[in-house]
Parts: sequence; structure tokens; C-alpha cells
Amino acid sequence: MRKLLGLLLAAGLSLGLTACGGSSSEPETAAGDATASASAEPLKVGVTPVPHGQILKFVSDTLAPSAGLKIEIVEFNDYVQPNLQLQDGQLDANYFQHRPYLEDFNASKGTKLTFVADVHLEPLGLYSSKIKNVAELPEGATIAVPNDATNLGRALKLLADNGVITLKADAGITATERDITGNPKKLKFQPLEAAQLPRSLPDVDAAVINGNYALEADLNPATDALILEKAEGNPYVNGLVVAEGKENDPRITELARLLTGPEVKQYIEQTFKGSVIPAF
Repeated sequence: MRKLLGLLLAAGLSLGLTACGGSSSEPETAAGDATASASAEPLKVGVTPVPHGQILKFVSDTLAPSAGLKIEIVEFNDYVQPNLQLQDGQLDANYFQHRPYLEDFNASKGTKLTFVADVHLEPLGLYSSKIKNVAELPEGATIAVPNDATNLGRALKLLADNGVITLKADAGITATERDITGNPKKLKFQPLEAAQLPRSLPDVDAAVINGNYALEADLNPATDALILEKAEGNPYVNGLVVAEGKENDPRITELARLLTGPEVKQYIEQTFKGSVIPAF
């Protein structure tokens, strides 16, 4: 009788331990499946079409499959929506902007976005369909410039660095027309949304155009710009941006690695021939 009772107690204990073990292993399996599922989801990345979309498509088609990364490219034709949609969680990352623009956007819009990797520089340039040399700018000429704070300051600095105007010594990257201390040709400045600048060329004497929009308009910064930014020491490098707290997402880490790898550097140099410059 005692032997039978011992066997029954042992069997009960074994069942209890099995049940406990089963209940603890199931959540672990579910958590593992959830992590694997999240890693398998496509990474939605907002870009402007040229050159960011082209560079990212090269990564998506050529490098990402062997890295186990799926990328969904979402194109925009402005500089506002890619950040707003990233903040709202509609995008996982974006790739279209430089640090000064992002810092100004965060400050003015209350967003919490952060840089992850520097990828390339698109030199800002002065273009014209009416003159062939910056010295030919007539007195009272109208120059179209970007209307966002950081790229306006960048445009004025480009003109100042090339002797077209002079700026206050402490004007900084957010210089405005109020910071101009010398304007010998009495130039007039017409602020426009950056995407509209190439289309303004027939209506103005010259326009300072962001590199991506110049390329979209079939302008070659290396050969068509009257004056062009220098790459050395330039703070306006474009790169990969995410919402704060997402920096360590394995998919983001992998994308940053691919965007700053030797294959992308070679692609940029061979495709854009100096119009876009690798920053790594």
C-alpha cells in the first residue's frame, strides 16, 4: 500500500513539474517568434528621389537581400513630410537631410529625430540659364534661394564665400538677409520652397539650388554650377535618420552598415561623378 501511494505521489509531482515547464516555455517561444517576425518586416524608408532614392534602391536590390534585409522605399518631393511621418511612426527611417536642417526641424516642430549615419554630400550650387559666370550677374539681379532657415543660411554663405556678398562674422548657419553687410550689386533675394528652385530659373537671374533638386532637373553640379560648395569641412552631409529610441533596431543598424560600405561608395562615385560625394 505504501509502495502504491509513493508511486502515485511521484507521478503527481512529475505532472506538476511538466505543467510548470510547459507554461514557462510557451511565452519564450512566442517572444522569439515575435522578435523574428519584427526583424522580417520590411523597413520603410522615406527618401527624396534623387540621389537618395537611387542610392537606396541600389542597396535594396544589390546588397540587402544577402543581408536578410527587406526595404520598402517611400518617395517624397518635399522636406517636411518625411520627418513628420517618421515622427508619427509611418516610416522606420528617412534619408534626405543634413544635420543642420534636422536640428532646426526638431527645434521648430517639437519632433524627436536623430542622425544614425553620414552617407553623402550634395554640394549646393548657384545656377543660371542667363549667364555663364558669376561675375556676369547684373546690378539688381534677382537670385532665388531656399526658404527654409538652414538652407537659406547655407545659400548666403555660398555667395559670401565666393565674394558675391559679405555677411556678419557671427552670422552662422542660419544667416538671413539681415546678416548681409555688403551687397555691391544690390542683389534681390527671392525665397522659394527648395523643390521649386530649378523651375524658377527662367524667371530669375540665378538660383541657389540644393544638389538633389539640381540632379532631378538634369543639372550637373560638377559642370553646370557657376559656383559650388566645397566638400572639405562641410557640415551639410546627408544621412540616415530615425526616431529617438530606434537607433538600435537591428534592421536600422544593418541598413547603416550597408549605406556606408565600400559598394555604396563605389556606386556613388561611378554614378554621380563628383555631383554627389561619399562622406565615409
